[in-house]
Amino acid sequence: MQSKAYLVLENGKIFEGFSFGSVGEVIGEIVFTTGMTGYLETLTDKSYYGQIILQTFPLIGNVGVIPQDFESQTVSACGYIVKHWCKEPSNFRCKGTLHAFLADKNIVGLYGIDTRELTKILREQGTMNGMITSDLQNADLRKIKAYSVTNAVESVSVKEISVLNPDGKYSIALFDFGYKENIVRELVKRNCKVTILPHDTPAERIKELAPDGILLSNGPGDPADNPEIINNLREIVHLNIPIFGICLGHQLLALSFGFQTEKMKFGHRGANQPAKDLITGRTYITSQNHGYAVKTESIDQSIAKLWFLNVNDNTCEGIKYLHKPIFSVQFHPEGCGGPQDTAFLFDRFIEEMDRYAT
Repeated sequence: MQSKAYLVLENGKIFEGFSFGSVGEVIGEIVFTTGMTGYLETLTDKSYYGQIILQTFPLIGNVGVIPQDFESQTVSACGYIVKHWCKEPSNFRCKGTLHAFLADKNIVGLYGIDTRELTKILREQGTMNGMITSDLQNADLRKIKAYSVTNAVESVSVKEISVLNPDGKYSIALFDFGYKENIVRELVKRNCKVTILPHDTPAERIKELAPDGILLSNGPGDPADNPEIINNLREIVHLNIPIFGICLGHQLLALSFGFQTEKMKFGHRGANQPAKDLITGRTYITSQNHGYAVKTESIDQSIAKLWFLNVNDNTCEGIKYLHKPIFSVQFHPEGCGGPQDTAFLFDRFIEEMDRYAT
């Protein structure tokens, strides 16, 4: 029997649907993603920490659950909303249903609401908080409005150092702000030894490790909420080790150089965002997941130049630093569950390390 459940927005709007996954109540920041594929990568992306994911594609769960496709072993989102969920998936790699997976991970799910109407509200009015509940009497609008994502990076980052592919040619120090597994796969594919570091690993430890390159990963939350990381990066950039920043890593780098970030109206989440390379003039279709962006006008032209630009809204998608072996992008070049048109940036990172070594 279907159990009724509701989504209550902070503006008082109520959507009536049904419960799936874990049964319970949750408050989170509602964000929508337009990806037609890759729902497993989305669910296991730690950048969604503290958020309720809304899938705009109407049918979710048709290939079931495939652990090999996970971006992490956890689900950091606190809720999940779909129009329809597939009860009988069909895929030779399937290891279970979406419903059972969400229940096992204790993730509250909601289906059967008008996801198109909800998406239009978020596009027109901006990202807002919401509560999934089975009892409307428990919906306190003041509590819903007061919710904010806090301690995001600290909550998802690893606590201990680990090493993958120890015999790799290139030694990479990967700062874990909420990294996606496919970043590691792309590095290992290029014969890299990857040392995964906690988010607060100090510059002194990096100097001891003496890596060939440093990768700053994606992650959740407001980049400006991480002053300790930003201050640490100010020291790390002076080590003159090639650095590649992705998503949150891109934003934190910008803040460490004195640039500014801002919250977007509803962000970029999906697999079809056009990013134009301002050097070559070529536009790439990219996978993205972020609600904040570097303010283009804040970039000091004597320090760095805008490299990639979003064709839809002219927001910053990449920065090339002028006097150091550092570059960063807002999109996901590892793009698992989305286009991999920009995977060449990992090769560019390798080239930068080779150039620095000589």
